[in-house]
Amino acid sequence: MKNTILSIAIVFFALTGKSQSKEFAGAMGEALGQYATCKSVADFQALGNRFGLIANAEKAEWLPLYYQAHCYIIMSFMEQTDPAKKDSYLDVAEKSITQMIELAPKEAEVYALQSMFYSARLVVSPMERGQKYGALSAQAVGKAFGLDSNNPRAKFIKLRNDMGSAQFFGKDPKEFCPQASELLASWDSYKVKSPIYPSWGKDQVAEIVEDCKK
Repeated sequence: MKNTILSIAIVFFALTGKSQSKEFAGAMGEALGQYATCKSVADFQALGNRFGLIANAEKAEWLPLYYQAHCYIIMSFMEQTDPAKKDSYLDVAEKSITQMIELAPKEAEVYALQSMFYSARLVVSPMERGQKYGALSAQAVGKAFGLDSNNPRAKFIKLRNDMGSAQFFGKDPKEFCPQASELLASWDSYKVKSPIYPSWGKDQVAEIVEDCKK
């Protein structure tokens, strides 16, 4: 009798877990589909907040935190005039990134995004923040490469950082154009772990390649 009850309990929890997993994947899939329609800071804020709600409901999952931070980092880049607003968006992103790293310290994607976050902090005030956040961004992307040397988002973020800082070191940004072309050509050979894992970046690399032709 005890063995029967135990078996029923195991099956129940297994089925419950599958149901929750399907619900989570469905919620994430719907939210990810909204990226294509985001055009403004308000759009990305609404989407970021939606990921925040998913994160609150699924406290063991790091991916909702990843996308919430990603939305708020994008918002900071889109804000053109107000440094305080840029930093306020990044404050939200930083909280999500801190939680995300605690949940997934062995995921290359989390450090690639952290590197992007530090670059966004730098952009708020390059002259004042360049040294500090440039070093932090490099350290974070280095961690990403240490966990996955082929991660395309880590390669893209490092490429963009290198091109952005080239002028400060007396280099021509177009020296990195061959790297951009190589990254674009190899992009699709990288296989993500699931449909809801990060896969963005190819369009941005394609834009760099097009700019290199000018």
